[in-house]
Amino acid sequence: MNLREYLRTAFRWQRGRQEGGYDKMLLITGLWPVGFDSYLIRYPIGASIPPHTDPVTAARHYRLNIVLWRSPRGGEFVCAAPIFETRRIKLFRPDVSEHSVTRVEGGSRYVLSIGWIRRG
Repeated sequence: MNLREYLRTAFRWQRGRQEGGYDKMLLITGLWPVGFDSYLIRYPIGASIPPHTDPVTAARHYRLNIVLWRSPRGGEFVCAAPIFETRRIKLFRPDVSEHSVTRVEGGSRYVLSIGWIRRG
């Protein structure tokens, strides 16, 4: 992503990719020392993410999700094989481990999501 594209999209809510009704806000992205991105993700009531993987080619994709605000009901992260997981911290490989978020029912959920790619 070049600087112009970053300035056009950063710090603005955009619709999420998985047709689940969530919104994401790009905070920062870069290529050095490794390719990375950081998003604030908002899950309003009714949002969910179906089970999926996020494939990459010739690299390993890692993602650290930190739950900033939990929904009182629903909105639970489900991962087939997390690397590390607590109630609020989720470290996983989205390229190889199927993951999803259950339907948010009790109130909005907010997550800080930091991802990076390791080549080789």
